[in-house]
Amino acid sequence: MVTIVNYKSYEKEDGEKFYALIVQGGLEAVKSKETGQAYFTAKTAQVSCTFDEETCKSLVGNKIPGAIKKVQVEAYEYANSVTGEITTYTERNVFVTPEEEILENNVEEERMVI
Repeated sequence: MVTIVNYKSYEKEDGEKFYALIVQGGLEAVKSKETGQAYFTAKTAQVSCTFDEETCKSLVGNKIPGAIKKVQVEAYEYANSVTGEITTYTERNVFVTPEEEILENNVEEERMVI
């Protein structure tokens, strides 16, 4: 289950505006690579939608079946708006539906059997 926590507006090249909902998964405990200490976090992902701004606002707080998974993607660069530092990433968090999660789990189980 994920929760809609916010939304973001974007503008296409032709000037048309569209929105993405920002969804957040559940609480996760992870270990710091630097200190070895545990801390809590929650994965977030953006999901494009066809809703207008008012609808997006009204959806904040709603829960949706699904999960957020980290997936490998083609390398891309991201510029930190505060520091200007450019970082290259090869992973991205994406929202997956319950059906996609089931298919993914079945494929993993099949790999383990082979």
